[in-house]
Amino acid sequence: MLFNSIEFLIFFPIVTILFYLFPHKYRWALLLAASCFFYMWFIPKYIFILLITIAIDYTAGILIEQWADDARRKKICLIVSIISTCLVLFIFKYLNFCSANLVALAQHFGWTHPAKALNIILPIGLSFHTFQSLSYVIEVYRGNHAAEKHFGYYSLYVMFYPQLVTGPIERPQNLLRQLHEEKEIDYDNIANGLRLVLFGLFLKMVVADNLGQYVDLIYANPADYSTWDILWGMMFYSFQIYGDFFGYSTIALGCALTMGFKLMDNFKAPYLSGSIQEFWRRWHISLSTWFRDYLYIPLGGNRVSVPRWALNTLIVFTVCGIWHGANWTFMIWGFAYGVLLVIERGLRNIHVFDRIQGKIGRGVINVLNIGKTFIIVTLLWSVFRATSFGNLHDVFAALWHNTSTASALHVNAVTWIALALFICIDLILKQRRFDEWCGERKTYVRWILYAAMIFAIIVFSSVQQYPFIYFQF
Repeated sequence: MLFNSIEFLIFFPIVTILFYLFPHKYRWALLLAASCFFYMWFIPKYIFILLITIAIDYTAGILIEQWADDARRKKICLIVSIISTCLVLFIFKYLNFCSANLVALAQHFGWTHPAKALNIILPIGLSFHTFQSLSYVIEVYRGNHAAEKHFGYYSLYVMFYPQLVTGPIERPQNLLRQLHEEKEIDYDNIANGLRLVLFGLFLKMVVADNLGQYVDLIYANPADYSTWDILWGMMFYSFQIYGDFFGYSTIALGCALTMGFKLMDNFKAPYLSGSIQEFWRRWHISLSTWFRDYLYIPLGGNRVSVPRWALNTLIVFTVCGIWHGANWTFMIWGFAYGVLLVIERGLRNIHVFDRIQGKIGRGVINVLNIGKTFIIVTLLWSVFRATSFGNLHDVFAALWHNTSTASALHVNAVTWIALALFICIDLILKQRRFDEWCGERKTYVRWILYAAMIFAIIVFSSVQQYPFIYFQF
């Protein structure tokens, strides 16, 4: 079920009202049933794949706790759980990709390779709830959280509908603990939650979707557009994917908050970052911290030699790229970020930035760093957005060669206004969340904002309803 659909506008208030009407001891069952219904709205049979992951890691958590004094059996259980859960993800997300590449390799060397693609569709959000399930098993193994004995509560932890499809990826210490707590009706939580839902819908339907229609045109036929058109398209995609994913995460936070559940913030003005390292501290925070805690630190983190640290960084970001999709463009996108982080550390170690800052001043260097980071991120988003290496080549070929081509991109005023508003909003909300900022305004100002966003969603939403970009991951 899409957050930006009529069905969800019916589903959301009904579930929230029933949540408060039900006694606490039955609320888990209500939310689990609602979450199953929410997920099955897409392709019903794929809920069984999700249940396989849930059953594997639920059982693993209990066994790991039972074998707490037997390090060998405990570790074997963890490894089996990780491999089994990742195997489900591999089959549905990467098997056809690997098979296609093996066939291509065999053909190149003149070998016979009979592999055929499986007729399967990637279940929506599989990567997200796989990582959330894995975080539970790892935290139980580390002794940071007790194994959940109640299968219903554990299932709800993985399937909690607000963040089921595209996160944020929660830890058991936060979400699973809250699911057991009795929630009372709280006006501030409901008001702030509804503000977040409205704001998220505005970001998605007015900002991201209006930008998306131009991005699709340019990436579908880049040769038809001028160099300036391509540049605008690249920038539009940067803000489209940000508005789209930030919008989804904001709606998720809002839906959960109306019932008293507090999910982690997933974005903190990432395009105001002064470095690539800072960008990844502000972008998709639940994923970047997941890789930090469960891959980067176990590989040695910063406690190793510089060459080993560089290798660890490249491994983490290459895996991050692969996590996003079964395509070589995603792998290159992730690897490129690893290379950039290694370069950044090298420049810091020889104090290049300090010497420049001493000559032109901190304020100027901060602005230049933000601009530099945004340009790099935007160029890499082009790799992320391209459907193939051929498509990526066509985009950059048009960027380089079509300098004298007349502009064919006619952007309407609504899109420009929406983009300008988004940039202003990001500047305002750099240090706080929308619901907090909005709650500090006077009553009449808040209601003017609500009315303006509702009006914009009704009148200026894109004609085409775009699915959330991160649904494909």
